[in-house]
Amino acid sequence: MTGYLTTHVLDTARGRPAHGVRIALYRLSSRRREPLAEAVTNADGRTDAPLLPRGDFVRGAYELVFHVGDYLRATGQAGAEPLFLDEVPIRFGIAEGEAHYHVPLLLSPYGYSTYRGS
Repeated sequence: MTGYLTTHVLDTARGRPAHGVRIALYRLSSRRREPLAEAVTNADGRTDAPLLPRGDFVRGAYELVFHVGDYLRATGQAGAEPLFLDEVPIRFGIAEGEAHYHVPLLLSPYGYSTYRGS
């Protein structure tokens, strides 16, 4: 397989990349949730390397967990506790082994969206 997985986080409320968001990647199976990687977004809101690089890329079901609570607190956007958004899980499937999958998070304190990017 020559595909790979990347992500980034954009703070749509502030109109800028979200720096310092911890992201965890898991592979899902019928019996377990296997941790694969963790990273923190850089100043551009991206990880420094693909979360799932070439060679580790396998078809299947995955979950990205964006730990946004600390970021929202640090930027003064958190609001009252408990936070409306603290961890944002996104489950998705990889069906094309040779493709680049890009799964970004567009974040605000009270909502988010995602899509398969390029």
